[in-house]
Amino acid sequence: MKWTCLALIAVGLAGWASPTPAHAVPPTATPSPGYEARLQEQRAAQRTPLPPAVKPRRVKRTRAH
Repeated sequence: MKWTCLALIAVGLAGWASPTPAHAVPPTATPSPGYEARLQEQRAAQRTPLPPAVKPRRVKRTRAH
């Protein structure tokens, strides 16, 4: 029991006092120039204004007698 507690404390202190923090980054996080260019083209195309929407015409209803 005494050795187990000492081992856990030692592991905890070693992890807490480690000089280099862990930085987990997936390998796909590096941006590729081709993908960035396509994204910029797509965003530029989305910025173009659309023509205003045409409202539907209202039809006057007549009463059926």
